[in-house]
Amino acid sequence: MKTRSTRSDVLNSARIQDAAHDIGARLRKAREARGLSQRELARRTGVTNGMISLIEQNKVSPSIASLKRVVEGLPMSLGEFFAADLPPREQIFFRANELTPLAEGGVSFRQVGTDLRGRKVQILHERYAPGADTGEAMLQHEAEEGGVVLKGQVEITVGHRRLVLGPGDAYYFDSRLPHRFRNVGGDECEIISACSPPSF
Repeated sequence: MKTRSTRSDVLNSARIQDAAHDIGARLRKAREARGLSQRELARRTGVTNGMISLIEQNKVSPSIASLKRVVEGLPMSLGEFFAADLPPREQIFFRANELTPLAEGGVSFRQVGTDLRGRKVQILHERYAPGADTGEAMLQHEAEEGGVVLKGQVEITVGHRRLVLGPGDAYYFDSRLPHRFRNVGGDECEIISACSPPSF
């Protein structure tokens, strides 16, 4: 079954932080644990087995969209993928340097917590460089999301409605509605957002 796109699916400029995660070893271990060959995983996901091989050897840094597509063929969510083999930890407080980096580049996402298995809410610290956006394609996924703009300006399109929000402004909508985020200001835009259930 084809999954709907989430905001992360179209962030082709956003890259996984290889320094924080050994992507190749994680993917290989998860694939082998399920008895899948690289070729079979490629068939399931539409990604070439050559690309899967390069990812497993850490010879390429996959975009979040690419990695999400691959791990969903296992099947796993990105949250489960990054939390695999981590000891359970009921962490309540998080220092700034303890947020989990999920993407970098024009759009940066840092997540509160690492293992979201069993969690109902995903909290993100988002940053958009001037001109950065979530892509031309409108996004849709099975969730609700909301956020507060801390600084900068972001144009948010939800269905046929569009508005530019600034510091202190907020949004909250049904994520099944087509939506898009774009920094229309000259400065970095910063947002604290929440999504339920977690979208990646």
